[in-house]
Amino acid sequence: MNLDKVTDIHDLQKIARRRVPRMFYDYADSGAWSESTYRDNTDAFSRIKLRQRVARNIDNRSLATTMVGQEVSMPVALAPVGFTGMQHPDGEIHAARAAEKFGVPFTLSTMSICSIEAVAAATSKPFWFQLYVMRDRGFAADLIARAKAAGCSALVLTLDLQILAQRHKDIKNGLSAPPKPTLANLVNLAFKPAWCLGMLQTQNRSFGNIVGHVKGVEDMSSLSDWTNSQFDPTLDWESVEWIKKHWDGPLILKGVNDVEDARIAAGAGADAIVVSNHGGRQLDGAAASIDMLAPIVDAVGDKIEVHLDSGIRSGQDIFKAVALGAQSTFVGRAFIYGLGAAGEAGVAKALQLLRKELDITMALAGETDIANVGHHNLLTPPATARKVMKAKAPAKPVAKPKAAAKPKAAAAAAKTTTKRGSAAKPKAPAKAKTPAKRKPAAKG
Repeated sequence: MNLDKVTDIHDLQKIARRRVPRMFYDYADSGAWSESTYRDNTDAFSRIKLRQRVARNIDNRSLATTMVGQEVSMPVALAPVGFTGMQHPDGEIHAARAAEKFGVPFTLSTMSICSIEAVAAATSKPFWFQLYVMRDRGFAADLIARAKAAGCSALVLTLDLQILAQRHKDIKNGLSAPPKPTLANLVNLAFKPAWCLGMLQTQNRSFGNIVGHVKGVEDMSSLSDWTNSQFDPTLDWESVEWIKKHWDGPLILKGVNDVEDARIAAGAGADAIVVSNHGGRQLDGAAASIDMLAPIVDAVGDKIEVHLDSGIRSGQDIFKAVALGAQSTFVGRAFIYGLGAAGEAGVAKALQLLRKELDITMALAGETDIANVGHHNLLTPPATARKVMKAKAPAKPVAKPKAAAKPKAAAAAAKTTTKRGSAAKPKAPAKAKTPAKRKPAAKG
């Protein structure tokens, strides 16, 4: 497919809507209940205005940064998205390859279609793994062990899906993987010949991380019964301690959207938190994630890395998140639309669009290094302080399968803190100090 005339993420979204079966397109492009938070996630970005600066030397720009001690080409990671392999055949593999070539992390969901092992076999660099904690803790421990064996270099623990909120479209569409052969689904599939042909050519058509790995779950009927009963409403902060006993690499806590929870998370020994409301797919009526970013950064930004998820559709959105204090961002729907539109090429196009817009926005705001972006780039800076924990020194790149163990080197990196105010660029500290190494409990 020729993507030369695609100019933004919305163009990819239009193509994906035409090519992806309705139940799977709607799964990605929907929120809980009235979808008010889903809509507000994107609307809130438009309320943030930028300062335009002129007559400044904006040559030699850099978007490179780090996430939990790992070098990335720009402040972006591909977020974990369930059913990714139903947006496009072998979707997780396509997305992981595109992210690898672009130099940003790909995060594989527990509820992926392609398994951890399948993605590892199809890629050459470590990716990240996202964990849902199930009632069956033995299965959760096994997932962590499999992620280690595959060389995953960070674990993303999702905290905001203890129970599943209602998403009206999924119920109306009878969402399942593979699709149930109802008359409505068969009619819809008849208009998606490329998708159908691709699915016939792959063996990855169900939840690869679950089927065959759980006793008694060997087909779609048993899988449905098992998953419906497995999301764990008892997940609490003690569960985070349990996870750390099984995982000794970088740990990222996703789904924090409240200042009090952010403070607890910062003391839980994780390496980063992701400010997120699950893309508006859980608590309808919750605040937009970008609206919660500044107060959370003010509360814990000098204690733990803070990333942002939910609502990002452009490079300008990424710039605004970084200006408000995010070390980096997670994008979900933006890459999913690209995947649905054109597979790996579509994901690569989405990343190119985000990078180009971020780069040009940064230049027009008068900046040449993403590390210098801050409150001073906003027309109306928040009253809160932009506290920033100095990024960990990048871990040395390693080959799989031992990639998961290497990020320990990052734990010994120097950590200093600064505050970025709203009126001027921060001054570099006279001399960085290196505190004592974290206690072992913080890593595992």
